[in-house]
Amino acid sequence: MLWRTGGLSPGHWFSRTTAEATVTGEPSAAALPTIPFPTAPAAAVPGVAPAVAPAPVASAIPSPSPLAATPLAGFTLASPGLMMPVTGARTLDMHDDFGDVRGKRKHEAIDILAPRGTPVVAAVDGSIEKLFTSKPGGLTVYEFDREREYCYYYAHLDRYAEGLQEGLSVHRGDRIGYVGTTGNAPPGTPHLHFAIFRLGPEKQWWVGTPVNPYPLLLGNR
Repeated sequence: MLWRTGGLSPGHWFSRTTAEATVTGEPSAAALPTIPFPTAPAAAVPGVAPAVAPAPVASAIPSPSPLAATPLAGFTLASPGLMMPVTGARTLDMHDDFGDVRGKRKHEAIDILAPRGTPVVAAVDGSIEKLFTSKPGGLTVYEFDREREYCYYYAHLDRYAEGLQEGLSVHRGDRIGYVGTTGNAPPGTPHLHFAIFRLGPEKQWWVGTPVNPYPLLLGNR
């Protein structure tokens, strides 16, 4: 099944397979100490001192080791988090709308509301793969990460950052545009439509498997 974000023009499809979080390295339950069933004390023998049983030694149950990093579609949540792509935005003020249904399609992105003109920054180190204008997405940016494994999609921009061009190398936090309402965004609700997808072997900027950005942004309180 194929996937299409709200910011893509007809014909630009993405896979609909949503990556799920998995927990790896979970330690197995520690074995409980064996507790012997009590026996009746031996009868006293006249003239023989009773044997003194040694004090019981506590069997400590080892504390489980910390869980290994939780991977999510190749990301490690224990590593430095994804940078919030809208300056000043916080996940506390957002909700996870990745799975929302918008008309006949799934959202498969998150909307980050902010005043018009708020700077939009690169969420990761990478390069600008494509600057694209479409009827639904308006002014959009497609950024590939350094390993060219994931694409980061920024839509409904009011305008691009000065000097932005395809092939430009960018660092996490570099300004790439400004929040707006271009495309099919409601005119009175400026926001960034932010999506992530895992690229296929062809490294096509419009094709990939969607990844929910919301849990990856949870460190941005």
